[in-house]
Amino acid sequence: MPLVSVTRLRIRALRFLPAFALHAVRTARQVRAAPGFRGGAILRDRDWTFWTLTAWDGPESMRSYMGADAHRAAMPRLSHWCDEASTVHWDAAELPGWAEADKRMRDWGRASRVRHPSPRHETLSYRPPRLSASAALVPKPPSAGM
Repeated sequence: MPLVSVTRLRIRALRFLPAFALHAVRTARQVRAAPGFRGGAILRDRDWTFWTLTAWDGPESMRSYMGADAHRAAMPRLSHWCDEASTVHWDAAELPGWAEADKRMRDWGRASRVRHPSPRHETLSYRPPRLSASAALVPKPPSAGM
């Protein structure tokens, strides 16, 4: 069964934004070429908050992506850069919209470990996301030689 994954990250200070942006570009490039990636989107929310919404063939393909290359390099830094971080996963045949992703995050999401949590971190009591700054993540077509 296909798997949907949602992450929400809030950068705690402007000084971390350039490094975060560099890693975000690298991980976006990696995810587009990842085996098992079906599609997704990135949402640039207010207050230096960023969401990802991705669909995978299954949990194995998602875990393989998470443990490799650019994503693996970025993960250890997030606990220092972020004051809010959360994830949620569920089985779904199609990629949902942002409203559903937000609802699932609030109902079933899990706060990730951060070193300097905001007062809203553990309860996931953030403002509703601003849905106007979304960009699609489209899987990279296979090479012609394959």
